[in-house]
Amino acid sequence: MPTMKAAILETADASFRIAEIERPVPAAGQVLVRIAASGVNPLDTKIRAGAAAHARHPFPAILGIDLAGVVQEVGEGVTAFRSGDEVYGMTGGVGGHQGSLAEYASVDARLLATKPANLSMREAAALPLIFITAWEGLVDRASVQHGQRVLILGAGGGVGHMAIQIAISRGAVVYGGASGSKADYIQPLGATPIDFNSQDVGDYVQVYTGGKGFDVVYDTVGGPSLDTAFQAVGRFGHVVSALGWGTHALAPLSFKAASYSGVFTLLPLLTGEGREHHGEIMQEATALAEAGKLIPRLDPNEFTLETVGDAHELITSRKARGKVVVNIGRP
Repeated sequence: MPTMKAAILETADASFRIAEIERPVPAAGQVLVRIAASGVNPLDTKIRAGAAAHARHPFPAILGIDLAGVVQEVGEGVTAFRSGDEVYGMTGGVGGHQGSLAEYASVDARLLATKPANLSMREAAALPLIFITAWEGLVDRASVQHGQRVLILGAGGGVGHMAIQIAISRGAVVYGGASGSKADYIQPLGATPIDFNSQDVGDYVQVYTGGKGFDVVYDTVGGPSLDTAFQAVGRFGHVVSALGWGTHALAPLSFKAASYSGVFTLLPLLTGEGREHHGEIMQEATALAEAGKLIPRLDPNEFTLETVGDAHELITSRKARGKVVVNIGRP
């Protein structure tokens, strides 16, 4: 049987072991992808540590949620792709599905889309999880509209900088809340930066909305940030959070007749429900990228399967300057 190289994690918090293992064969509805690049998310580091109860992955495991690569073979019933197609998507690394830290993966074709022609494999691999999370919050939940005032909390992060670009592409007026050091990155994306460290929520609500509050607030941080979102939203507005855990007082939201939605991006991977929609969202990402309206921010460091542990360490150290991507195969 053909083999492939993969980074294996035997137990939680262990070091990665590079091994030669049997190459998967695509089942009905799947495609075999020759992986060129694997995006690394903070969630990957939590799964590795055994600290993500909502995203359990049985060990030994191959991690890696995002991938970009080339279709090598198609399984029975697959008509959307053929051998040689360049594709990308959020395809595994949770719930027992093989991840992208390997040379090949057999993945559900419904999760994939054609890679943007103007993006490299590394840039494409950076997009899936963060773009899907941003899209589900702003478009699927909040139905962001032209002219609305939209506040993104954690705007300098992975999901945040995707949310800025999605909201702007739909004609919204966007404000990005982040630490002062990220203002120089947020502003060129088209958002007005708001420095959490120097401005109180009541002050910037007054300055930028005349005290009315924002139409849509997307919290990408969680914890106290969600409470800030409840204070910042306006009457009949909508708050979305990708990390809406913990205990929160709903009174600030209720008194404004505002609504709340949560985003759980992993659900289609974990349950099988809604996988077609993830493929559709990735098609939207391709359209925006090819129109010049979507640019991922990549950390300049490059890693390989042999140095994937260093990639995880860069994320946990909080020193990454953009999305971390591991080079797997040929670009």
